[in-house]
Amino acid sequence: MISRLFGRRTAAGQKNNPLSGLSVPPGAGLLTCRVLDPVSEPVRQAEFTVSDAQGRKIVSGETDPFGGVAAMVPVGEYRVAVSAESYSPYRASASITEDSKLASLGDITLQTAPSLPLPTAGEWEIEPAHSRIGFVARHIGLARVYGRFDNFAGAIRLGNSIEDSAMHVVIDAASIDTNVQMRDDHLRSGDFLDVENYPTMEFYSDRFQHKGGNNWLITGALTLHGVTRTVALEAAYGGVRVGMENETRAAVRATAELHREDYTINWQTMLARGIAVVGSSIKIELDIQIVPKGTELQFK
Repeated sequence: MISRLFGRRTAAGQKNNPLSGLSVPPGAGLLTCRVLDPVSEPVRQAEFTVSDAQGRKIVSGETDPFGGVAAMVPVGEYRVAVSAESYSPYRASASITEDSKLASLGDITLQTAPSLPLPTAGEWEIEPAHSRIGFVARHIGLARVYGRFDNFAGAIRLGNSIEDSAMHVVIDAASIDTNVQMRDDHLRSGDFLDVENYPTMEFYSDRFQHKGGNNWLITGALTLHGVTRTVALEAAYGGVRVGMENETRAAVRATAELHREDYTINWQTMLARGIAVVGSSIKIELDIQIVPKGTELQFK
């Protein structure tokens, strides 16, 4: 569909009207653009949002395999925002009128996002007071349950090149906390984490891959419930700062998706019409701050 909007021609070699063949409702029009990288290659799955003059989101989505966007919107004034991993955000204005039912922004070229200065090489460790390891799970196919692990420790060895770095994180499985005691007790039981037999979870990685800008892919081995699988963390580096006690610290946010059946955590109860009480996919969310190893802080 999008490729036709940008590429279809008549026999005489002229482009057709992009609205030809489309049923455009009264009081509406079509907003289009194509998203490219600095070497004019299409950016697939870039996120776009169209908002009205009051800042309310009207429509959002992702670019198609050709980098194309086509959004049917009511007549009005709009702001268009486009973002993609490793690129600086792009914003523009667009207008749909009764007289002009097509607003084309043409080719949008995203610029590579600048990279923040990286931490110095050496031994670092996770600073628990300002770090969080959490998760999100589906409940009865309707809502989400949010939880975290309260006790964990981690060491990071940063090389002269970040790609030559390694990390090791250990999590106390019994420290799981979803703010409901009965549920937490069940999660610690043999139906789920079985903390009596598997008291810790461990993640080890020595594969740090730069994806552009401040984005990294950290691939490693996660051992959970006695099973080890490869996990890829999508990480966003937040930079280095000097804290209130004159300590140096760096920040990273990361996410990953796990399937609990991969770790033989198979307990399940079904509701009517086959709806699972607990979803299969678990989203892991990490918000980590690290400090040089041996830094003494006074947080309680």
